[in-house]
Amino acid sequence: MLVWGTDREVGAPHLFVRDCVVGVIRIRCDVAYRGTDFVGWARQPGLRSVQGTLEDALERLMGERIAVTVAGRTDAGVHARGQVVHCDVPGDRWERLPGRSDRTPGEALRAKLGGILPSDVVVRRVAPAPPGFDARFSALSRTYYYRIADDVMMRDPLTAPFVLWVRSPLDVEAMNRGAAPLVGLRDFAAFCKPRPGASTIRELQDFRWERVEQGPDEGLVRATVRADAFCHNMVRALVGASLDVGRGVRGEEWLVQALTSKSRVNSSAVVQPHGLTLEQVAYPPVDQLADRAQAIRARRMDEELLDGGV
Repeated sequence: MLVWGTDREVGAPHLFVRDCVVGVIRIRCDVAYRGTDFVGWARQPGLRSVQGTLEDALERLMGERIAVTVAGRTDAGVHARGQVVHCDVPGDRWERLPGRSDRTPGEALRAKLGGILPSDVVVRRVAPAPPGFDARFSALSRTYYYRIADDVMMRDPLTAPFVLWVRSPLDVEAMNRGAAPLVGLRDFAAFCKPRPGASTIRELQDFRWERVEQGPDEGLVRATVRADAFCHNMVRALVGASLDVGRGVRGEEWLVQALTSKSRVNSSAVVQPHGLTLEQVAYPPVDQLADRAQAIRARRMDEELLDGGV
């Protein structure tokens, strides 16, 4: 059943999903985290993961286990500023979250989570999800930044957990020229950690390097990498190959040569994870969410893809 509701964080009346049989409401949460002290997104027995931390907090508030679905699983040490998850929560508990306050349920849940989550995980926004929304399968793209300091004057101990330090200056123009031909639908086997039965074909929508001229990243060398989805270690392998070009160890044609080889042994080393941040997940208009999720879910099943970390 679709129900009209209003959420101040959305800013206008909107439809959200309620299952009248089991009383479930699907919600979207926008999450940021510092990946330094996590084994990655995915829950692992006895280890500290982002998924486990978030699900444990939701269980405390809802009184039952709440499973979350994520837009893209990140590896150990990788950060996120714009991660998106969805989960289905009991409708009666959702409606009781504000108590006697005038807050919306989303505002109340966000505040309560802020009171019990550790300092390296922040839920920035909670709201009922539109019809057909699936954090993973509805996504159009995931955008990552990789940050590098190649000048001793840019080596800041306060940002060191988020920026890779390299000792020699990088030729950013050469790196950018080397990266450009990889944009498009390609087989990225040379830049993916092999997984049995998993496709390595991806649509790389954007891959570029720049020396940032203004803003918080001013002076840093930064990669923007965007795709519909990534295979395991793909972003960090692309960055590692680009660094060889930037250092002058390889020519600009190196990335294309590695891509064409389809052989992992010919690609460069995977760089450290701490320079990588998931910045944004993009979704289609509300009326296209369900169709997008259905199409991508079917494609993943047909290709037997595994949703690998980056």
